[in-house]
Amino acid sequence: MPTDKTDTSTLNLPEKDNENSRGGIQVIARAASILRALRDNQTGMSLGQIADRVGLPRSTVQRIVAALATERMIIADSQGGALRLGPEITTLAEAANYNIVEHCRLLLRELALKTGETADLSVLRGTGMIFLDQAPGSHRLRTVSSIGEVFPLTTTANGRACMAQLPESKALQLIENEWERNQINGDLAAMLADLGEIRHSGLAYDLDDHTSGISAIGFAFGDWTGDLHAISVPIPSSRFHEKRKLVETELLRTRQSISRMIAQAAIGGS
Repeated sequence: MPTDKTDTSTLNLPEKDNENSRGGIQVIARAASILRALRDNQTGMSLGQIADRVGLPRSTVQRIVAALATERMIIADSQGGALRLGPEITTLAEAANYNIVEHCRLLLRELALKTGETADLSVLRGTGMIFLDQAPGSHRLRTVSSIGEVFPLTTTANGRACMAQLPESKALQLIENEWERNQINGDLAAMLADLGEIRHSGLAYDLDDHTSGISAIGFAFGDWTGDLHAISVPIPSSRFHEKRKLVETELLRTRQSISRMIAQAAIGGS
């Protein structure tokens, strides 16, 4: 007996619904571009500055900002009225961070066990690296960083690793901003060449650059949300040369494991 089946692949939404869908997607894309602009300018921006940055009319930006402010995703600075990311964004970011921390925790522990050194997980946020998790090493003399501590980009292995993953124009902006903020007269050509080498090798180094007596090696990766993270191994410089080969080998193995993990998570979420 024949059964009636509806072939949904041949059904089309009414033209009005299609137009509404396209309009909704456009609004979401515009809201995302505004949030990204504020993410990259943590000192705050005016409506006019946002409009210039995202290439939208000021009136359009004002409507979207008002909607985002209602959801606490954008707040206005009480001092000068500058707009910045709101507390709801922090809540969402913390949820995403928890997710990546849970996924990486076992890998961090394995890395610390195999190298005997501390293994760190951090995320690129705005103009710095924020530490999310840490597996302590087995040596009595070891490096320890506080969860939530913020580290610079240009003098750390994890910061350099993440900058190497960015378009050169964006990396250049971050370098210049950090050097200007800290009154550093650095060699820009040498820094950009270093980032090129990191892209080629996959590993970034801090050789007593951030803290005297501590060196580090690290790599960066993008998670399923597009955020840039880094896993790094800080080592007291007194035993850096002794441990360098081992740490490099284990970091590259960890990077392969991370790549498989991210790929599986992407498939599972699709």
